[in-house]
Amino acid sequence: MAEIRNFTVNFGPQHPAAHGVLRLVLEMDGEVIRRADPHIGLLHRGTEKLAESKPFNQSIGYMDRLDYVSMMCNEHAYVRAIENLLGVTVPERAQYIRVLFDEITRILNHLLWIGSHALDVGAMTVFLYAFRDREDLMDCYEAVSGTRMHATYYRPGGVYRDLPDTMPQYQASRWRSERDVVRRNAARAGTLLDFIADFAERYPACIDEYETLLTENRIWKQRTVNIGVVAPERALQLGFTGPMLRGSGVEWDLRRKQPYAVYDRLEFEVPVGVNGDCYDRYLCRVAELRQSTRIIRQCVDWLRANPGPVIAADHKVTPPRREDMKGDMESLIHHFKLFSEGYCVPAGETYAAVEAPKGEFGVWLVSDGANKPYRVKCRAPGFAHLAAMDEMVRGHLLADVVATIGTMDIVFGEIDR
Repeated sequence: MAEIRNFTVNFGPQHPAAHGVLRLVLEMDGEVIRRADPHIGLLHRGTEKLAESKPFNQSIGYMDRLDYVSMMCNEHAYVRAIENLLGVTVPERAQYIRVLFDEITRILNHLLWIGSHALDVGAMTVFLYAFRDREDLMDCYEAVSGTRMHATYYRPGGVYRDLPDTMPQYQASRWRSERDVVRRNAARAGTLLDFIADFAERYPACIDEYETLLTENRIWKQRTVNIGVVAPERALQLGFTGPMLRGSGVEWDLRRKQPYAVYDRLEFEVPVGVNGDCYDRYLCRVAELRQSTRIIRQCVDWLRANPGPVIAADHKVTPPRREDMKGDMESLIHHFKLFSEGYCVPAGETYAAVEAPKGEFGVWLVSDGANKPYRVKCRAPGFAHLAAMDEMVRGHLLADVVATIGTMDIVFGEIDR
């Protein structure tokens, strides 16, 4: 008889289901995987090292570019670390705005995940629905920061500016009729808060659409049920966080266990899975979409009723108002010094973590008293999840690797930082 040997195949880094520059070296026994070796380093940008050569406030934009689907959540961890060392008090309104945009970011992340995961497994319609809804939330990003992705909106001491009173409007053109423009602008007639409130009102029906397409879909369940099962004890040992850990039945959420900002004042539930497979992690994330919408509603109600400052008044750390800067010499000097030289942070070290959409994103920050960090270390959730790839796919078929990569919700910016 012919000798049967295992053979090795490359999965990625340019595979359409590899999500970024993931290269998997798979040892195959026919169609069955005997070993999976994830190779990283193809994207490495040295973000942590770059942050050590720049003033503290100039590295906020780098955080957006780590997990570039959870931009403001990354910023939140970094500015919280700086605030811990500076001892800055953040105004209450700014805390609510941060929570509002953290949850908008969570929905943005989960929409990209459900769209791409379903597309990888073979369902195309969900992808179109998810990106339709992402557009509205991208407009919210653009309204507060001027950009759709890399916002740099959170600042030590608060946020860059208050929520705008107007929303950008669609205009009639060769491609859009007057009637279509009126329909599209219906929710944009008021403030940004009105726009977000309108979104939160109609969004649960959109989640129902995703569930109609997937939750009881026979093919979807065949591709995800009992695939990539991780026991709760093993999930903890592997360093899982976020939906990867909660899908295995461990109720761990930093917003509940170690509350930050104003999460301890808000009502929401933490969805938890039972079996620890791809399907349970899908159900957890879909339930999180509903809970995030619930939190957004509470934040909108509070922000409407409570005006106030959105950034600390200490101009050694926060920039003066632009109107003051144009007419007052002291303010101009403060502005110039802040953006060129930055500020000196007292010597010490701190760790600040947030419940990012993918799990616990933390920043360990060490200061030696200078205007630059002595050391910055990011704790990226995706790194720990990717390390479990071999364990999760061993014994499965090649097609199940795609479902497992999808359920991890990998973004390589934070893994290969």
